[in-house]
Amino acid sequence: MGTCWGDISENVRVEVPNTDCSLPTKVFWIAGIVKLAGYNALLRYEGFENDSGLDFWCSICGSDIHPVGWCAASGKPLVPPRTIQHKYTNWKAFLVKRLTGAKTLPPDFSQKVSESMQYPFKPCMRVEVVDKRHLCRTRVAVVESVIGGRLRLVYEESEDRTDDFWCHMHSPLIHHIGWSRSIGHRFKRSDITKKQDGHFDTPPHLFAKVKEVDQSGEWFKEGMKLEAIDPLNLSTICVATIRKVLADGFLMIGIDGSEAADGSDWFCYHATSPSIFPVGFCEINMIELTPPRGYTKLPFKWFDYLRETGSIAAPVKLFNKDVPNHGFRVGMKLEAVDLMEPRLICVATVTRIIHRLLRIHFDGWEEEYDQWVDCESPDLYPVGWCQLTGYQLQPPASQCKLVRKGVLLQ
Repeated sequence: MGTCWGDISENVRVEVPNTDCSLPTKVFWIAGIVKLAGYNALLRYEGFENDSGLDFWCSICGSDIHPVGWCAASGKPLVPPRTIQHKYTNWKAFLVKRLTGAKTLPPDFSQKVSESMQYPFKPCMRVEVVDKRHLCRTRVAVVESVIGGRLRLVYEESEDRTDDFWCHMHSPLIHHIGWSRSIGHRFKRSDITKKQDGHFDTPPHLFAKVKEVDQSGEWFKEGMKLEAIDPLNLSTICVATIRKVLADGFLMIGIDGSEAADGSDWFCYHATSPSIFPVGFCEINMIELTPPRGYTKLPFKWFDYLRETGSIAAPVKLFNKDVPNHGFRVGMKLEAVDLMEPRLICVATVTRIIHRLLRIHFDGWEEEYDQWVDCESPDLYPVGWCQLTGYQLQPPASQCKLVRKGVLLQ
């Protein structure tokens, strides 16, 4: 609904069911938007003026919200709420006066809502997706279901269809079949020799496009140092090393001090990824940089570390410096994917903003479970997104039930 949301603002009038009524049939009345919170609107029935006694919240994209004029066109009765029925004898004249010049929803609003809920990814489509047990490689998976643009992917070799992975259709973790081979990325070949009936490769144009880069001039090289969000602990930004340079601007990154000997925990980031940063980024922005595990010369100093390891820092000019005018503010509420358990979407709060980087706190959880997330991440959603799409929202963890990710300890 992002492209249609310009039609929604405070004071916009809508026609909604009248719940303050004793009639046996469903009737409607005009209400105005008092306040917006994500997809939800606080509505006040017309005629209540400054009385907030019957204000109510509802999803502005719900099936019972209509533009002014819908009742007349549909033959539905407009009946004033019982609480204020006595205030006017001529309600028609009152509405004409109140609604002249007022804004309402566009007549095709419900159609726009419906169209925004159609997704190009379909069940039985095959994709390449990160192997959640070996981050350095991809595997073939099949789309099992699509909810709100989020995909439940089942790895192709999972016989009982329980070995799955959740991500958004615009996630940087999924790619078209053949992507790994085309850029030189590790790939786990499937034991399945032919596609199962009904399965088909997802058209390449459906995947999120990465920005084209010029690798012919000065470019990232193996062994260069940088700072990166740890894909296995998204609350930390760590000292990291470029381990391999792939085609099309992709890089394999290792977290210093905690890499597996076989490189199985290297992670693929694009050169324009908002999750990698030049040396010194954390210090400049007063973020705690996580030094290599086992490194004892603390506090960590990049100059000393580069000298000790005989390495150089990746050039600052190669990193993504674009900062969109995203509008996020500290304290704002949203619904966010728990990327360590990506089937879960939780109530969350923005607690820090560094350029385009957001610190996301999961309400009711300890800060160690916070995540650094880009402002344009497909894993952040407005309040009310889960209700709109039918996805289950995890409520804030209560103080008496704590608190390990994925486990609720009584």
